[in-house]
Amino acid sequence: MLFLHEVGEIVSRFALGENPVLERVVSRGELGQVWRLETSTGTWAVKELFHRESEDDTRLSAEFQEIAVRAGVPAPAVVRTADRGVSLDLDGRQFRVFSWVDVLPPDPDLDPGMVGVLVAGIHRLGHPSMRPARSWYTEPVGAARWHQLFQQLIAAQNPLGERLAELEDELCDLEELLEEPSELQQLHLDLWADNVRMTATGGLCVIDWDNSGPGDPRQELAAVLFEYCSGRPARTRALHDGYVDAGGPGRITRPEDFSMAIAQLGHILEWQCGNWLNAANAEERRHAEAAIDEHVSRPLTRQVINEILVALA
Repeated sequence: MLFLHEVGEIVSRFALGENPVLERVVSRGELGQVWRLETSTGTWAVKELFHRESEDDTRLSAEFQEIAVRAGVPAPAVVRTADRGVSLDLDGRQFRVFSWVDVLPPDPDLDPGMVGVLVAGIHRLGHPSMRPARSWYTEPVGAARWHQLFQQLIAAQNPLGERLAELEDELCDLEELLEEPSELQQLHLDLWADNVRMTATGGLCVIDWDNSGPGDPRQELAAVLFEYCSGRPARTRALHDGYVDAGGPGRITRPEDFSMAIAQLGHILEWQCGNWLNAANAEERRHAEAAIDEHVSRPLTRQVINEILVALA
């Protein structure tokens, strides 16, 4: 929760106006939670980060988001403090503030052409990255770790443990495809349905730029094709055509182009399995189990990758 003195400090430091009215948490994700704040000057999204980010990381993600907004990518505006900072530490907690956008619930069935145009707009920025790609997006979890993890889940009577064990060989085979990104630029890196939303006024909006960083456009495009189109050739072609027609630079031609999706989804699954095993209470365990079920119910497999490639051929 946010205490009255914390709200006052946030309003003051970010120069948000007067007469603040704070609603309860309106959105909670894996990395943070968001309150809706109304003041005399407008409506704002106040985000608390669960895992503290360095000053350099917050600055780089904020600058990239600002570049995208100036180029016409639909995204919330970054609100800075009076001294041009992008985050505020209060009592050991880290906060950021953005303009408020009324977004609808996550929907992987968004219009694929619109999604393609949106992703192309981000990729056309061509914003250079001064850092190497992060291991979360490039490195395998590894066969030994998968086997250990799934055996632990089965021993702990996880209801999805056996189904996960059936995916073990597939996960290991997918990781054989991993290759380093070759055309690095600054990307969003988290364009799953949770972060690409339809707005109340009918357009799309990209939220949660905190994880933006170096990546290869073709690898991010491959992840987007899986998220919004897998198993549906017509949607696959519509998204890809929208992307290409809008000037998107990425091209998908090989299974290796799915490297980022393979690594990222693998690390997310590993993390959620660990969260289930280490859950402090029933609510945390239910949350982790729901996240694991998403992977089990719609896994990225070699067959899915091949279907996407066939649809694009």
